Parts: sequence; structure tokens; C-alpha cells
Amino acid sequence: MNSMGQKSYSHYKTNLFLAFPVILSQAGQIVVVFADNLMVGRLGATQLAAAAFANSIFLVGLVFGIGVSMAITPIVGAAYGGGKRNKSIRWLKKSLKIYPYFSIIQSICMALIVLLFPYLGQSEDVIKLSIPYYLILVASIFPFQYFLIFKQYAEGLGNTKIAMFITIFSNLVNIGFNYILIYGKFGFPALGLTGAGIATLISRVIMPFLFYIAYKKMKLFEPERYFKEKVTITVKSIKRLFNTGIPIGAQSIVEVLTFSLGSIMMGWIGEKELAAQQIALSLTSFTFMAVSGLAAATTIKVSQYNGMNDKKNIINTVKASLVLVIFFMVGSVTAFISLRYQIPKWFVPDPEVIQITASLMIIAGLFQIFDGLQIITLGALRGLEDVKKPMVFLIIAYFPIALPISYLMTFTFNIGPQGIWIGYLVGLTSVATLLLLRFRWKMKQL
Repeated sequence: MNSMGQKSYSHYKTNLFLAFPVILSQAGQIVVVFADNLMVGRLGATQLAAAAFANSIFLVGLVFGIGVSMAITPIVGAAYGGGKRNKSIRWLKKSLKIYPYFSIIQSICMALIVLLFPYLGQSEDVIKLSIPYYLILVASIFPFQYFLIFKQYAEGLGNTKIAMFITIFSNLVNIGFNYILIYGKFGFPALGLTGAGIATLISRVIMPFLFYIAYKKMKLFEPERYFKEKVTITVKSIKRLFNTGIPIGAQSIVEVLTFSLGSIMMGWIGEKELAAQQIALSLTSFTFMAVSGLAAATTIKVSQYNGMNDKKNIINTVKASLVLVIFFMVGSVTAFISLRYQIPKWFVPDPEVIQITASLMIIAGLFQIFDGLQIITLGALRGLEDVKKPMVFLIIAYFPIALPISYLMTFTFNIGPQGIWIGYLVGLTSVATLLLLRFRWKMKQL
């Protein structure tokens, strides 16, 4: 193999090495959601509906908070990649002082949303059950924020394994306490849905403590432990964190909101169409999980090379991720199309729902190629701390393009449920194109 081939192989290997722990962490989260639904579902349809209602609202705030904290990775990565470890440590110290105040403000705002619960069209029983569960989830944001700070910092240093191990362990703790507190085992009272919320809170309290132990024991963090310089918070440092983080959080909300509105439109057609929508979205979430792990790896490497002012390796890293995602998504498309009638049978026996899901899976397979391209390019641009224009691109592609096309195709041209996914496809194609052009322009500017 020639030297250029070795360099290319190195990028493929490094990207996959960084991505794999992120993918496992996200897979663990999906397992917890599945276990939560399974355990709460055994209590009855009302409890499951209350959990779904509370989680659908909580998720918006959660993904925004995660997105805001993601600013730490490219900023730390650039300092670390440039050989300025003390600078990266200062950003850790600043983050530990700034982000907890943000999480308190976020928690207060999210808690106040319960005042709107009675006006959101749910039954009285669902509202009564969902409020305490939701407020417990909101309480988990503050400890979870400390975990996110350490997680994003470690990823800026190029380590994704620590967060993976802690996330998987805390997920197991969550499932264990779910069993104990929901059903009242080992002498504990049966708390039902509230017990599920307490289990989540316990697991999220454990997560930052485990990371703190790693911080105190691991050689990776030895420079941080010996760092004695006093760090002061300036308006400039606050602005840099939030000028990067808030647009990332907004990007997450735009994506979540787009697919939620699409599901609402699908519900206007009928219950079976909405069931098919949920199955198709569940399937695409698995491929999204893999690609978002690769995007996180791309952010890490691009930020570090950006700190080195190494344009060539930025381009090679992104190219490697794009090639990997295309290969993965082509395999996904093949599986979606060839197994479109078999896979839905795992979820539901209804022949009509299976038929609708199969038709959606053809479009979903195609849309995943462009989804993969946009996720990787978005990760690359985050590594360059270029987040405001991409946020605008997402808003344009989803709101004035994707959703109106979904509506027109479905309700004006009477294409049916497939029309909503055609809108998704057009929107993702648009944003992928815009982001790729943006990345190309950024490389010319370096």
C-alpha cells in the first residue's frame, strides 16, 4: 500500500474507532426507552400514554440542552489539537462554572411548561399521571449537565470510550430501578410511572459521579488534576460557548420538530397510517444512530486538525466519513427495499399497516443517503465551529421546503402517506446540498 493509501486507511480506522463507542452509547439509550415502554406498558394504556406525552415534551428540552453543551467539543478539540492543553483545561474549568447556571435556567423554564399541560388536548387521567413524572425528569437535567460537560470535554481530547462505559452502566441501573420502583419489589412501594421517573433521576445522578471518579483516577486527566491556575469567567468566553452551542441546540430542535409535525399530519390521514409512520421512524432511528456516531467522530477529528491548521487532513477526515456513510446507507437502502414486507411484521400483524409501512420504507431508504450526507457534513462544520449558517440551512430546508411539500403531496395531490416522506426526502436533499457547498466554501477560506 502506498503512503497516500496508508493515510486514507488511517482516517477510516480512526473515525470508526471514535464512532463505535458513541454508537454503543446511543444503542444503550434505545434499549432503555424500549425497556421503559415495556415496563410502564404493563401498567396499562393510560400510564403508557402519560409517559409518551411527557417524554415527547421533555425530549425537546433535553436535545436542546445536549446540543448547547456540544460546543465544548470543537472548542476543546481545537486547543488540544494545537498543542495547547492548558487552554483546553481552562475551557473545562469555565464550562464547569457556566453550564450549571444554564441548566438551572433551562430546568425552571421546562418546569413551568406543566402549566400548559391541561390545555394540550390530553385526558385528565393522562395529565394527572404525566405531571409528576415530567417534573422528575426535569430535575434530572442538572446532574446530567455535569456528565455532559465531562463527556464533551473527553471527546474533545479524542476519548469517546469513557462516556460509553458510564452510559451503558447507568442504563443498566435505570432498568434495575425501573423494575424495583415501578412494581414495588424488595420492600419498596409500587410507584408506577413516578417510579420510572425516579429511576431515570437516580441513573443521571450516578453518571457525573462516575465521570468524576474517572477524572480523578485516569492518566488521561493527569494534566487537569495538576492544573492550579485560577480561571476567570469573561463575557467573551460565555459568548463563545453559547454562540456555538445554542445554534447546535436549535438544529436539534428543528429536526425533532419537523418529524413530530410530520407525524401529526400522518395522524390526520388515519390511525393505521400513523402506526406505519412510527414503525418507519423507529427503523430509521437505528441507521441515524450509527451515522450520528460517525458524525461525532468527524467533529472531534476536524476540531483537532483545525487547531493544527491542517486543512489537508480536515478534508481527508471528512472524505473518509462521507465514503463510510455512503457505503453504510447503500446497505441500509438495500435492506429496507428488499425486506420492506418482512420487517414491519416484527412490529404489527395488520396487513394494511404492513403495506403502508412497506411503501414508506422505499422512500425512507432513499432519504437515508441524503440524511447521512447532511449529518456527516454538519458534524464537520461543527468541528470548525461553523454552526449559525447550517442552522439557517436546516430551518429553510425543513420548514419552507420539506413540510409544505409534505402537506401538498399528501392533501392537495392526494398521494397519501407517501407524500409526507417525499417532503422529508426533498428537505434532506436540499440541506445536504447546502451543507456540502458550505463545507467546500469553508475549506477555500482556510
